[in-house]
Amino acid sequence: MQIKKFTTILAAASSAAAQSRPANTSICDYYTTALLTNNTAENQYTLLTLLVNTVVIGNYTKPNTGVAVPGILAPGTYNGTAVNLAPYFNGALASTNLGGKTGVSVNFLDGGGAAPLMKNMPANDTTSNQSFLLTHLYSYFGALLQCSMYSKQGFPVYNGSNSMYETHKFMALGNAEVGYFITQVALAAQSFGVATSDIQAVGTALNSLFGTRCSPEMKVIPEQPAALQAICIEPECPLAENAVCGQYDVVTEPMNATMTMTAPMGTGTMPATVSMTMTPTGTVTPSMVPTAAAGKVGLSMMAVAGGFAALML
Repeated sequence: MQIKKFTTILAAASSAAAQSRPANTSICDYYTTALLTNNTAENQYTLLTLLVNTVVIGNYTKPNTGVAVPGILAPGTYNGTAVNLAPYFNGALASTNLGGKTGVSVNFLDGGGAAPLMKNMPANDTTSNQSFLLTHLYSYFGALLQCSMYSKQGFPVYNGSNSMYETHKFMALGNAEVGYFITQVALAAQSFGVATSDIQAVGTALNSLFGTRCSPEMKVIPEQPAALQAICIEPECPLAENAVCGQYDVVTEPMNATMTMTAPMGTGTMPATVSMTMTPTGTVTPSMVPTAAAGKVGLSMMAVAGGFAALML
């Protein structure tokens, strides 16, 4: 969907979004109808594209509610602690798990960086690491938000790892990093008009799934078995109820990298590296000049909290 068309729909969504969500309507379905009118698989996938892209690069759709979203690629602070997540994405850190005993360097901005995201696309191609990451995020969040068209034609099923712990284990993330990520999700939702109470419920759900150390296995994706999901794994992270610390490996801190993995992700093996000075492709400069207002969308997150039971990719 082109941004111009989305802008027109978003500006007109106020009256529809003001209605309460029926108990038998999922968050994804209701939000898709409120903002994109027709509850189709393509529109549900567009909804997740808009949300995830905003979380990554910050505001780029106009109008919205006027909430500034820096995005996870922009440096910031969380509870007074400086946070910079960009090195985990641009290959500056050897933090990606490709099946070995240590992390490797992968540039996830190799598909055009912010430019294609601002066009409601994951990347400029379908073979880059960036395309792999973003499309997996769209589908993952689609399952989390219980999109009724998830896995149907037009809404690809999530076929990535079933363990967010295994995916993120070599990043050695702490409270500030995970908290900053969840904050960006909350701000992105707020920028589209989601009610405060619903945003708080989303944050609680995400934090309980990803933000507690040593949490037991949980089932997140319907087609996949339960697995370890904790992303916050440093000693500073709050200990989960029924903690199973013995099932988690000793935390391995990521090292600085001067190599970038250029082969597509998802092969299950480590592709050959190319020795070079790491330079991210694309400069990410979030646009944060929203104007006008979108309608408040009362999207209760109780279904998500129950479905998560405790978050993400």
